[in-house]
Amino acid sequence: MSVLTDPALQARIDALQAQSAAQEAVTVGYFMERAKKGDLSWDGLDAEANRFMADKLVALQPVKAEFCHMLCRALRATRVVEVGTSFGVSTLYLADAVRANGGGVVIGTEYEPAKAVQARANFAAAGAADLIDLREGDLRETLKAIEGPVDFVLMDIWTEMARPALELIAPHLRPGAVVVADNTDQFRHAYRHFFEFVDDPKNGLRTMTLPFDNGLELVVKV
Repeated sequence: MSVLTDPALQARIDALQAQSAAQEAVTVGYFMERAKKGDLSWDGLDAEANRFMADKLVALQPVKAEFCHMLCRALRATRVVEVGTSFGVSTLYLADAVRANGGGVVIGTEYEPAKAVQARANFAAAGAADLIDLREGDLRETLKAIEGPVDFVLMDIWTEMARPALELIAPHLRPGAVVVADNTDQFRHAYRHFFEFVDDPKNGLRTMTLPFDNGLELVVKV
């Protein structure tokens, strides 16, 4: 049974998830070929890889998105930040949770202009645009201003941007706030700068890696 109560929203998300899944073979094949050549670093994508990914729909796995939805409901989250929006699939889950909690805002971030256009179209079609503040551009600029305390953060972005994003968001996390980061087992080394920040006692964070596919980090502001 889905955590979403709107069948129309569920159908729209299912269609987007199917589109994402249809691209997986091509995307995995590209990165495997680059890895064989030895010219790929998970510490950061080069210009060629960025061009390849510019139009790819990279959606959070449904079970992970549903887990984030449930966390937002449990936290009664009304101010959420999503680091890495792509076409906005997980954003719709977060917006649905915020709406169910009485309203609020999901601050989304997206670097690629074409993806931002598609995400906004998806938000409008789902009737969720009023709940989403999508900020287009480099997150090191777009996340400089975060008004009010943050209840929940979803981080589903290339690893080199994880720490810069967290550094900007962390001062706004209210006690008990949760940060979820995807694929932390798969890219543990590439996430090392993120974990250096999380593990620094002065930042007041505690973390646990949950046993979802490729790892899902659960970070709590204490």
